[in-house]
Amino acid sequence: MEAPHLLITAGAGIGVDSGLPDFRGNEGFWNAYPPYRRLGFSFVDMASPETFQSDPALAWGFYGHRLNLYRNTTPHNGFGILLRWAEKKSHFVFTSNVDGQFQAANLDPELIYEVHGSIHHLQCLQPCSGNVWSAETVDVAVDVDTMRAGSPLPECDGCGAVARPNILMFGDFSYVSGRQEEQGLRFQSFLANVGAEPLAIVEVGAGMAVPTVRYQGERLAMARNARLIRINPRDREVPDGEISIQSGSLEALQHLDDLM
Repeated sequence: MEAPHLLITAGAGIGVDSGLPDFRGNEGFWNAYPPYRRLGFSFVDMASPETFQSDPALAWGFYGHRLNLYRNTTPHNGFGILLRWAEKKSHFVFTSNVDGQFQAANLDPELIYEVHGSIHHLQCLQPCSGNVWSAETVDVAVDVDTMRAGSPLPECDGCGAVARPNILMFGDFSYVSGRQEEQGLRFQSFLANVGAEPLAIVEVGAGMAVPTVRYQGERLAMARNARLIRINPRDREVPDGEISIQSGSLEALQHLDDLM
């Protein structure tokens, strides 16, 4: 990649080689979380502000389990390869993932746009204000048989009501978007600095189920002096002239790094 600028775009598939689940429909969700099949809940049911309103212990059972999982997961070596590439170029990360794996892999948090929010940040469920705060001190105990969280549940720093992750959920009209908007402004500043200069876009693990990441890369590839490299073991189709690598994330990144 001779381009002086690098955009890393990523979906849930990049985390598979770190041992993280990639929810692909209800079957994928239930394979990752078998109790929800028995309980009759889908991923859409759990990733909903309505569930936090009606049964916060159930909602925090799901998100508390995920928070603990992400905290205890070490990013695979592919993240280290992306870090080395990024350190040599003007760069930015655009991701739909909420897991914080790029930050855990030491990529600059100021150069990451988490377009769907982050599980490592909280907001008021109501919300009572536009405040967003770190979940670093939050410890959620989860009964893995019932997938319910024990008391006390995370609370809003302002009003004492139940808190929720600062994640854009399904049918979400209470999402506090200020943190995401600040990241978006920094991303737009990066693109403005790139201007008409060559831009390499490396997309990793972004499928069609939630196509936000794919569409972003494709739009930039069409509108700018950019080349898109798509890494995906299944949804590998690319627009004419772009590059497709049908492979898992780690294997493809290692291969590209060897070639470079």
